[in-house]
Amino acid sequence: MTSHATTPDGTTPAPARALDARDYKTLALSALGGTLEFYDFVIYVFFATVLGALFFPADMPDWLRQLQTFGIFAAGYLARPVGGIVIAHFGDLLGRKRMFTLSIFLMAAPTLVIGLLPTYASIGVAAPLLLLAMRVLQGAAIGGEMPGAWVFVGEHVPAQRYGFGVGTLTSGITGGILLGSLVAVAINRHYAPEQVSDFAWRIPFILGGVFGLVSVYLRRFLHETPVFRELADRRSVARELPLRTVLREHRGASVFVALQTWVLSAVIVVIVLYTPTYLQKVHHIPAALALEANALATLTLTIGCVIAGGASDRIGTRAVMLVGWGGLFVTAYLFYAGLPGTPATLFWHYGLTGLFVGTIATVPIAGVRAFPAPVRFTGLSFAYNMSYAVFGGLTPVVLTLWLQHDSMAPAHYVAVLAALGFVLAFFPLAARGHPMRAGVAPAGGATMSR
Repeated sequence: MTSHATTPDGTTPAPARALDARDYKTLALSALGGTLEFYDFVIYVFFATVLGALFFPADMPDWLRQLQTFGIFAAGYLARPVGGIVIAHFGDLLGRKRMFTLSIFLMAAPTLVIGLLPTYASIGVAAPLLLLAMRVLQGAAIGGEMPGAWVFVGEHVPAQRYGFGVGTLTSGITGGILLGSLVAVAINRHYAPEQVSDFAWRIPFILGGVFGLVSVYLRRFLHETPVFRELADRRSVARELPLRTVLREHRGASVFVALQTWVLSAVIVVIVLYTPTYLQKVHHIPAALALEANALATLTLTIGCVIAGGASDRIGTRAVMLVGWGGLFVTAYLFYAGLPGTPATLFWHYGLTGLFVGTIATVPIAGVRAFPAPVRFTGLSFAYNMSYAVFGGLTPVVLTLWLQHDSMAPAHYVAVLAALGFVLAFFPLAARGHPMRAGVAPAGGATMSR
């Protein structure tokens, strides 16, 4: 391990230090905001079956209704690149904090509106069109939120605790999925199916919108990152269009992050978001049981993100990727091949698979440090959102069609992408040094290589 007096940007690296009270405050407020914002984005999928029945004609075939419902879900992902690139552009020019706060506002308002929308029975075809419009706005917001959160925290925490910081933040973001799962369980436990279809489905969207607006207020107490402040003081903020610099000078990093994101999107969309509906439709597992098992898997996923982040600081990102993605390959087949099984095996296998899904924390750990500070937000956001728009958005549609021919389609898809994640661990960018203050090591250099 070698060190340099200055970073590639010409700035002096921060001295090694432990996490202090301000770091923990940044982590807590960032993770809380990410939890609420991601809850707003994913709560849709936990009520996909109900929404399909309410926002499309009753005489439509069930598989087609489900396909169109997930098509609207996909629209949120397809909107991510536009929102992500625009928000990241101004994040590199005007500061991380401002855009970090704006993104959550753009998520909370549409979520609240969804909870108040009239259904197909009331206004006909306008209902799914309005639902589509709100999902597009949500997609634009989440496109800026996740890369922004990772950059924000990655530039705040000490270098030797960088993996732990980004992993903890990622666990907070996945905690939004857990919160959505728990709320869905509570709604399905407390209300009869007729009541859920009548009015109770609105409750989680209204709550998400209100609490999202509270998070907008809480982010006022965050501070701009030291990296961006240093860039601004040295007038090193990107002067030309940041995206142009990324496309001209950082194509390799963009491809690497895009492939990593394909892996992340596969495991999140398939195992966490799509599987509750899959369990109900294909294996006829009761909705409440499916959602409870999903909540356990999401809890182990959240724990897995922290473990992966901390392990990255100790044994290196490459080793974590090899163990994590290899483990997911095995457990995915163990889980899906054992369905429907018993409630005990459902919970055990789903929870174990969720733990290995926590390897997704290596995606932002490697992704944030893949780009230099002046274009870091834009580079990460562009590669991440373009990939997620294509692969994350189309995955539910592809699986819905694939399942017409093979009930093991989710297992095969996850296994192939886990194998890709394993291969990506051997790429040089998987072991690049940590982002030291305003810069990262060049492709062939080293700051703290792991």
